[in-house]
Amino acid sequence: MPDSRRYFDTRPVRAIRVDAADALPMDQLKISGGARLSGEVAVAGAKNAALPILAAALLTADELVLENVPQLADITTMGRLLAGMGARLSRDGSRVVARADAIGAAEAPYELVKTMRASILVLGPLLARFGQARVSLPGGCAIGARPVDQHIRGLRALGARLEIEHGYIVAEARRLSGARIVTDMVTVTGTENLMMAAALADGETVIDNAAREPEVVDLARCLNAMGARVRGAGTDRIVIDGVERLHGAQHRVLPDRIETGTFLVAATACGGDVRLTGAAPGTLDAVLEKLREAGAQVDAGEDWIRVRAGGRPRAVSLRTAPHPGFPTDMQAQFMAMDCVADGVGRITETIFENRFMHVLELQRLGAQIDIEGPTAIVRGVPRLSGARVMATDLRASASLVIAGLVAEGETVVDRIYHLDRGYDRMEQRLAALGARIERVK
Repeated sequence: MPDSRRYFDTRPVRAIRVDAADALPMDQLKISGGARLSGEVAVAGAKNAALPILAAALLTADELVLENVPQLADITTMGRLLAGMGARLSRDGSRVVARADAIGAAEAPYELVKTMRASILVLGPLLARFGQARVSLPGGCAIGARPVDQHIRGLRALGARLEIEHGYIVAEARRLSGARIVTDMVTVTGTENLMMAAALADGETVIDNAAREPEVVDLARCLNAMGARVRGAGTDRIVIDGVERLHGAQHRVLPDRIETGTFLVAATACGGDVRLTGAAPGTLDAVLEKLREAGAQVDAGEDWIRVRAGGRPRAVSLRTAPHPGFPTDMQAQFMAMDCVADGVGRITETIFENRFMHVLELQRLGAQIDIEGPTAIVRGVPRLSGARVMATDLRASASLVIAGLVAEGETVVDRIYHLDRGYDRMEQRLAALGARIERVK
């Protein structure tokens, strides 16, 4: 573990920016479709792993050094949230150093939490280490209700007293005690919050019906590096033996499987040849299988994936499900590909009830999509036509970019601050692959 003073004295670090305009730039993407994608692109670290791991910095007064942290608006927001409590953070490229040795207020205010649902992840660490927390009910993408009742029920099982007061979760606990928790539904952030809280609880905690996502496994790796005793991550039963304290550690965030999948779908839809480096193929089994079903040739090694596609893809049908099923965060991208595919695809969304808001925007480009309850029936057309469209959430933004890449003429995507929440300079990396795309003010 590097000495904090020496690290800050000798390395060219810069503070994480806290200007709200950095998090929500009102830019547009202008896309001239029809270009074939080819080349190589490096995959960034996983947003959905980095966010809970940053929250885990609250569990110790020591320094937590994280590698492969993506430069995204959501990461900036989490940095602002932690800094507002008194934590010290700095960034040097993809390395972030966090130290929470002088927390002054165990509170997550509405002004920050409203923009990012993952802010709820500070609740468990604050309660476990400081015995109290005041966290605003979360916001984020408008893709469904996503209630936090599983977080509250689990923390109460650990002995916490929680109330909802004026839009805030107010929690207290002298010392959390281990318990068996059975969640009513599979919840990723709920599993992560309870894991972090239980890491400092007295005794053993068992979480049944736990989320199995790779990001949950990555958090467990980081917690164990900090001295926690977590086993079973990646299965539906996670066991945590609480310890008195955690210490500092160094951890590398796993590659972003959703960013990886997005680039792979873009290459398949455009008929390209793209190699992704720094990837984690083992986290994408369901996505890679559907790409092969669409007619793409997919090859993979330990840390790379190559996709080759020629001509029009074949339509694929899918049903979203918790990991290891097909990820809901890839549903919109595959729908965009199905819009120009040969045949009819049926896409059923089982996770979030409002996650078809991109359908109306895809229809503006000429897509033929009918909605029947939780299922979208996509009849592929030979070509889409460029138009002005508006992003409604993070993954919908990616679907509109993919649609714009294959559409004839010019497509303008508004409200791309959604895109910047989860993709690092997406337009620059696509342009390096041959796409005709630019960001405009």
